[in-house]
Amino acid sequence: MANKKSREIGALAKFYLRSYNAIQTLGWSLILYLLVSHMSGGFQGRTLWETVKTSVIVFQNAAALEILHAVTGLVPSNPIITIFQVLSRVMVVCGILLATPVEYAAASPGLPLALLAWSVTEIIRYGYYFMNLMGAVPYFLVWLRYTTFIILYPIGITGELLCIYAAKMYTASKPEAWSYTLPNAWNFTFSYNYFLTFVMLLYIPLFPHLYLHMFSQRKKILSPQSVSKKVQ
Repeated sequence: MANKKSREIGALAKFYLRSYNAIQTLGWSLILYLLVSHMSGGFQGRTLWETVKTSVIVFQNAAALEILHAVTGLVPSNPIITIFQVLSRVMVVCGILLATPVEYAAASPGLPLALLAWSVTEIIRYGYYFMNLMGAVPYFLVWLRYTTFIILYPIGITGELLCIYAAKMYTASKPEAWSYTLPNAWNFTFSYNYFLTFVMLLYIPLFPHLYLHMFSQRKKILSPQSVSKKVQ
């Protein structure tokens, strides 16, 4: 059943959202395929990051459009929650994996954990959104959307934190990396090393808040009353 917001938007906007969610579903399916193939012994001679790099950059950064969707009211998502969810992953990709040498974050055991959680989550999420816009969401997809996060969210957070920790191993040996020190014409200082510490500390209040938000959503969507209304 399409939600109220999807019925209110125009035909062009609906076509755009359908296309966006379909492309993202296919993109993350490709990433999951590359991950599984690599972990199964495929793509020999290449690291995991070399195998998935281009796809992850494209499809993870494309998620930034969701902030615009939420802010403009194109979708009924909470803009603040959307910003935190999207920017945390973009930060890991652009501010961690791309910003440090490949022997650090990109070689961390956190990378396959993060990719596994991200890809499965996004395939389900974007698939759910696409089917919702089509006006026919099978119950199993609704159940997956509001249940798999219980396991996948902690796995993803663990992977992200391990990647950030590996990046801090780099900054510990090279504290000047991506930093701007005094004195300078702008009278401004920035420490990439301290910034990474700050980002890690942000997970302490944000993770419980976002995790509990998903549980409240699960209770609302999968409650017997909500399910019975959808069936009728």
